Amino acid sequence: MPTILAIGFDPHTIPGFDPAPVAAGIEQASKLFVELGIDEDLFLVDFAELGGTAEAKLVQKLESRQYDAVLVGGGIRKGPGLLELFQTVVNLVHWHQPTAAIAFNDSPSDSPDWVLKALEQQRKR
Repeated sequence: MPTILAIGFDPHTIPGFDPAPVAAGIEQASKLFVELGIDEDLFLVDFAELGGTAEAKLVQKLESRQYDAVLVGGGIRKGPGLLELFQTVVNLVHWHQPTAAIAFNDSPSDSPDWVLKALEQQRKR
């Protein structure tokens, strides 16, 4: 059974943001991962912890077990002013999970598709 880590923002911690659609997408993706036989760990960043403990918590999570793939959610890389965070997350994944495939998504609901593509690319190398 492949193991993956999905990294994204906790939508309930983003000021002025309606968390319902993203939370529903995360829940839908988690159900699809189960159906696909993929063991998913979620790491949801508390928006208030940016520039503080979020990075240390991510390192701890990345060191907690070996993952076959790591998914970096769209909110981490698409939001305005988040390029530095995106770069940090990608480098941390690269340094702490060097054998894991890296996947990106457009929305939480398409996460399983992108993870499957990344795992397939990993198998072909």
